Amino acid sequence: MPRSVAPWQVKREIIFKAEDETDMKHGCKPEERPAQQHIRYGIINLDKPAGPTSHEVAAWVKRILGIQNVGHGGTLEA
Repeated sequence: MPRSVAPWQVKREIIFKAEDETDMKHGCKPEERPAQQHIRYGIINLDKPAGPTSHEVAAWVKRILGIQNVGHGGTLEA
């Protein structure tokens, strides 16, 4: 049976299928996107500690970021 290679031992390279320019009427480059758009359309990957409920953590995120809508996918319970 062939031995598996650890992920950090795999040689990786970036492959570009095509170079292209972003048409500014459709948006902007991710590195030039304003923070407000990242907050509005982004995802927060959260490692919830034991103790607070998923509902409490979602409420904290709403208050901290000052946004109206927050949700979570699946369970955040430990």
